[in-house]
Amino acid sequence: MSENHTPKMQTQDLKAIVESLLFVSSEPMPLKQIGQMIDGVPLGDIQSAIQFIQEECDTPGRGIQCVEVAGGFIFTTQPDCGPWVKRLVAGKPKLSKSGLEVLAIVAYKQPITRPEIEAVRGTDTAGVMRTLLERRLVRILGRREGVGRPVIYGTTNDFLKTFGLNNLNDLPPIQELPQPALGAQTRQPQQQVVNFD
Repeated sequence: MSENHTPKMQTQDLKAIVESLLFVSSEPMPLKQIGQMIDGVPLGDIQSAIQFIQEECDTPGRGIQCVEVAGGFIFTTQPDCGPWVKRLVAGKPKLSKSGLEVLAIVAYKQPITRPEIEAVRGTDTAGVMRTLLERRLVRILGRREGVGRPVIYGTTNDFLKTFGLNNLNDLPPIQELPQPALGAQTRQPQQQVVNFD
């Protein structure tokens, strides 16, 4: 069998094939990516198979669920099983309160620079930003045009996965964060961003 050969698939096998792909994937799989893996099957049929899998996982006594996060589908453990799963994966350090504060500022105000974050928090964030970058919860989006060309930060797909969000619109609403008082350095919507991509 050649690498490009697609095995013949029966309609009744679609759910099992989609379930297998989601099971072995370590990242959320977008619907289009699943469709590329299963040639000749309409995306609507794949969506129906995913919905059927989600309904099966929602039955009592199941330890996993199929969820849509970060623009794709993935299997995760049921929240009720959390205490036992934590025993297995214990040891990963949690974010500090300051880490969560900075991450929230980045999530709600992105794209944002470190001086803008520090103006909101009123304290230095270099160490916290380094930790968030190492954990791949935030990333460098580019540099802002202007004096000093400060680095611009935003959240990552790992952030979405970690917090169970499909996209940033799923963030819960909060009261408006105060705008940083940085004069000419404050974020202006018309400023140009230079991307590294």
